[in-house]
Amino acid sequence: MAITKFDEFNSAEKKIAQYCKALAHPARIAILNLLIKKKKCVCGDVVDELPLSQSTVSQHLKELKNAGLIKGDIDGPRVCYCIDMDRWKDAEKVVKQFFSQKVVEAVKDC
Repeated sequence: MAITKFDEFNSAEKKIAQYCKALAHPARIAILNLLIKKKKCVCGDVVDELPLSQSTVSQHLKELKNAGLIKGDIDGPRVCYCIDMDRWKDAEKVVKQFFSQKVVEAVKDC
């Protein structure tokens, strides 16, 4: 098993990385945009909108759910997905804080 140094980083760094990892694929951005527009949908609705297979969409939904950006409620044999507003607001806050840090201008030959 590979040794990981993940636990050696602080919780803020891990949280930002988790959100950014979830946002690091255009399919996941498309899924989030769809959920923002439609408020909620099942996996089949997402498959109908995107040029991806059902299994690929399911994997992307799983990544977004693991990051906490979306949540899914069981609706009979289907899962209905929507934006998790509490985590969405947290992601917005921590990513804004990260990018609003004062950056010392780099030397010209850097």
